[in-house]
Amino acid sequence: MKSLEYVTDVLIIGSGAAGLSLALRLAEHCNVIVISKNQLHNCSTWYAQGGIAAVFADTDSINDHIDDTVRTGAGLCDDKAVEFIIGNARKCVDWLVQQGVLFDLVNDNKSSNNSYHLNLEGGHSHRRVLHSADTTGKAIATILINKVRKHSNIRILEQCNAVDLVTSNTIGLCGIKRVIGTYIWNSSKKQVERCYAHAAVVLATGGASNVYQYTTNPDISSGDGIAIAWRAGCRVANLEFNQFHPTSLFNPNAPNFLLTEALRGEGAYLYRPDGSRFMPDFDLRAELAPRDIIARAINYEMKRLEAKCMYLDISYKPKQVIINKFPNIYSKLLKINLDLTSQKIPIVPAAHYTCGGVIVDQYGRTDIDGLYAIGEVSYTGLHGANRLASNSLLECIVYGWSASLDIISNKLPTIVRKVHKLPPWHNYNNVSEIDTKLLKHNLQKLRLIMWNNVGIVRNSTLLDSALNSINLLTSEIEYYYDNVIISNNLLEIRNLLHIARLIVKSALLRKESRGLHYTLDYPTMQQHYSRPTILKP
Repeated sequence: MKSLEYVTDVLIIGSGAAGLSLALRLAEHCNVIVISKNQLHNCSTWYAQGGIAAVFADTDSINDHIDDTVRTGAGLCDDKAVEFIIGNARKCVDWLVQQGVLFDLVNDNKSSNNSYHLNLEGGHSHRRVLHSADTTGKAIATILINKVRKHSNIRILEQCNAVDLVTSNTIGLCGIKRVIGTYIWNSSKKQVERCYAHAAVVLATGGASNVYQYTTNPDISSGDGIAIAWRAGCRVANLEFNQFHPTSLFNPNAPNFLLTEALRGEGAYLYRPDGSRFMPDFDLRAELAPRDIIARAINYEMKRLEAKCMYLDISYKPKQVIINKFPNIYSKLLKINLDLTSQKIPIVPAAHYTCGGVIVDQYGRTDIDGLYAIGEVSYTGLHGANRLASNSLLECIVYGWSASLDIISNKLPTIVRKVHKLPPWHNYNNVSEIDTKLLKHNLQKLRLIMWNNVGIVRNSTLLDSALNSINLLTSEIEYYYDNVIISNNLLEIRNLLHIARLIVKSALLRKESRGLHYTLDYPTMQQHYSRPTILKP
């Protein structure tokens, strides 16, 4: 197997809003390589429907946005992180607009000026969600991708998957542990390659919701960045808090499809199969309650009634209003013979967002010198025990900005352009291949274990059982990893197994119910658990 080596100033692993916004900010100062597991657009950002939360309305305030975020986070938000991110929201939205992102506008008849149309979403006390119809992520990603592809200082490596990090310890250097580069699996060339980074390596790989059987995420959301950071020696936090989006389309014959939070913000109701509403029975905010409350309510009603799904209905609104506000959802549903303007839509909860991740400071710096983590892969403290809707894209863009400040100020000036030879990949001589069907079977098994045992409602017996099963699967996959030719499927299931183990261990440590973590053994919140769950390698 051949080995190709790349050299750059900054290596960015991941092609979503966080990674690409950082690449554009850095490219005016240094050379950048961006690697993507698939095509650049195949990222979670592309599929984000709702929008980006920021204070633009005169009736809104930064303090109100902070209060909503902290309330939703159920006592586990880091106050400094929340203030930092929300305080810099507007300037980062302005930067997106400067790049060419077009957010929907509304005409203000009083001043005859166009201003942003702001959606209301669950957990928000004001309309503050900027959006591009119901395909905001695609609108942002399209602009960033086009600009990145055209920039002469940015090199793009698609169909490339980071395998593991190389640190100074790996190559026997003394002093502070720092990142040197990474091994890359080039799936199109079927070979392991190496990339040396003079200044920094940035993880922007997204979350790990593909560890669950039902998810709104693309297949690439396999927790790669969290897993490789953990294996390199970074701490992680709050991985027991995986957000389940309440309203994913239920249709066994169609791909998983998210029905955005904005539908409920615009007045959609949730119904039992008999046509009765149920959310007022669970929370005074009804359909505008935070996602954890709604997801548990749906889960409870489905189990109580032995129903396969609940229903979302906005059909009482004028047809053209629905089509104008949600053109993407409307057209996608029509393709499977569902009409958003005249029918109740079958929905179920699905894994959506990883609230925990690699521990970072306000510049995205991890425990390893020169290694940064930004976006969903990271734990900044913004989300606490539950994420406020549309705060995730905001976090991506703010940390793309803040990480660039630190890299430009503190890393680029200290570059020593001496390339340390990265060690050869340890299993170049493996010639055996593994049956793809076996890997897919094991992945399905893992995802079912996580859905049944570590899902919306948990207990200690289920968690212990899950951990035992995960350990057995891990032993099998590690054997394959050491003895066969690697592949994307093998790398992804290996990473997901490592993530699954961290999720279960974190859940077992939190002996209370809080936010997205609900356990029948400890159904109430306990004050002495008002701290993040931190795991150390």
